Amino acid sequence: MNAAEAPFEFVTASYLTRIGNQSAGNIAELLTGLEHCSDASIFHHTFQTLGVHHFLTEGFSNDFAQWTLSSTNRNDLAEHLAALDIRDYTSIAALRSDLCRVVRDFCAAQPQLATQSGLERFHFCESVEVTMPLGRSARNLDEFREALEHLSHAGFYYHFISSRLRLQLQTNDFSVWLSGSLGLRTLADSINHIDVYTNTLDSARAKLLRLIDRTRRKA
Repeated sequence: MNAAEAPFEFVTASYLTRIGNQSAGNIAELLTGLEHCSDASIFHHTFQTLGVHHFLTEGFSNDFAQWTLSSTNRNDLAEHLAALDIRDYTSIAALRSDLCRVVRDFCAAQPQLATQSGLERFHFCESVEVTMPLGRSARNLDEFREALEHLSHAGFYYHFISSRLRLQLQTNDFSVWLSGSLGLRTLADSINHIDVYTNTLDSARAKLLRLIDRTRRKA
């Protein structure tokens, strides 16, 4: 069994929501906020609103779409915002660009509606991450599977979802280590394609474990 020179170090994390100094009272102001807010804020309101323990499986998939519907009653714009599939993006810049494009097109087509006040203001937020090493590591696939099976929801979320911001949305901590340290590129790619929309943390972990078991049987 292959052993990695650098072990995978398991970490857990907790998240505090920090409200920024930007907010929007109408759709035109939402566009301004989208243009100037931090990358962490874009990530918070799209990827991280899938939830720490469970992902949304119905309704709108990001805070921007949800606010547009609930506060401004613009179902048409909300649907266009929700139609942006975060699985298609490999950078925050590209995701921000498309969010802005959708809102900008609406503002150009409906300037009067774009400046009507919403019922509540939208506050641009970020997640403040506090990490703690778990004191558990893995040097081979068997050790990795054993640790993964008992990893907390918080630890799994940190390595599988939150890591995407650090890695420019392209992958996750598990796939990086499996590919780079164990040379298991096919496994790493399969894990990275586990759908973050339609899976809970538990079902995503179960799929990951099945992929690992399939790889072990082939070894």
